Amino acid sequence: MSHKGTCHKYGSNIDTDAIIAARYLNMHDATELAAHCMEDIDPDFLSRVKPGDIIVAEANFGCGSSREHAPVAIKASGISCVIGKSFARIFFRNAINTGLPLLECEEAVDSIKQGDMVEVDLATGTITNLSSGQTFRSKPYPGFMMEIISSGGLVEYTRKKLPGAK
Repeated sequence: MSHKGTCHKYGSNIDTDAIIAARYLNMHDATELAAHCMEDIDPDFLSRVKPGDIIVAEANFGCGSSREHAPVAIKASGISCVIGKSFARIFFRNAINTGLPLLECEEAVDSIKQGDMVEVDLATGTITNLSSGQTFRSKPYPGFMMEIISSGGLVEYTRKKLPGAK
């Protein structure tokens, strides 16, 4: 499974309230959430994002509350994956549960610049900055987590595993 897109780069400690503000937590539709993704810290985010694009972030991305709305909004906005130096643990789990892959790689984050074209191979953990030609390695996901991600999240993964489920 690979992803290729333009990089949208952010700093450290981007919390879930910056990803999707609390005033939108009464919404549950992914498309509605996506319409407000990152709007308080990057008002032009949605006008720049194209399907498949990639967020690159410094340390502790997704800190703050444990709201699942944040990874749902990111994924629904068209972002295919997030590369970071580190992620808040509950955000990491929520992202996997919604089918949004995250990769930790300090070297890639330090090298990739806003607007660079990046390609990610989740099966190998390879991150290639197509703009600079540099390649980096992140730890690949174990098989069961790749199944969850490629199924579109934990709910769809579970549906596939349950006998007679639709």
